[in-house]
Amino acid sequence: MSFVPDLPVLMAFAAASLILAITPGPDMTLFVGRALSEGRLSAIACVAGTSTGIVIHTVLVAIGVSALVVASPTAFLVLKVSGAAYLLWLALQAIISGSTFQVIGGRAERHSLAANWRHGLTVNLLNPKVVIFFMTFLPQFVSADDPHITGKLLFLGLFMNVLFIPIGVAMVLIAGRLADWLSRNKGVMRLVDYSFAGVFSTFAVRILLTEGR
Repeated sequence: MSFVPDLPVLMAFAAASLILAITPGPDMTLFVGRALSEGRLSAIACVAGTSTGIVIHTVLVAIGVSALVVASPTAFLVLKVSGAAYLLWLALQAIISGSTFQVIGGRAERHSLAANWRHGLTVNLLNPKVVIFFMTFLPQFVSADDPHITGKLLFLGLFMNVLFIPIGVAMVLIAGRLADWLSRNKGVMRLVDYSFAGVFSTFAVRILLTEGR
């Protein structure tokens, strides 16, 4: 199928996406925290909201990047190089600052499933880091001269969601044990940080070297 990237590209994308999904951060904090305070269904509604946000980001990026390629392939090249530099910066931040995972215990006011869905969606859509990440991450896996660039961007974004949803749901189902385990095993969290940094920096350097030829 023309909109499916080549296997090596898809495998690299899957590896980067999985590392991103298991890296403790705001999304994991939201899912686990909501599971502990309001229950699993509320947390799964947050997961659904975040996943909806990913779909929206994917569509906007696919449309925007495709228009950019038509308007100026050079500008697309600048976007990819800037994106690679941004990935390097994220890798450096992972090593320096580490993952953020803090869950506040205790009971909280219960929200409806719709309210939890909206909360997950809002957190995803209004987070400027997510916007920047999608604009710089997805274009790294397509070429300006690819006639199927829009379809491939849409496929990659939706494929990322396919990877994210089961991981998010798994976090919800084992929220209590996951929170305790992560709190006791700081070394594992640092290992995830270094894995994140390694994957993203390696890919970013490869992109920079390729585009620089």
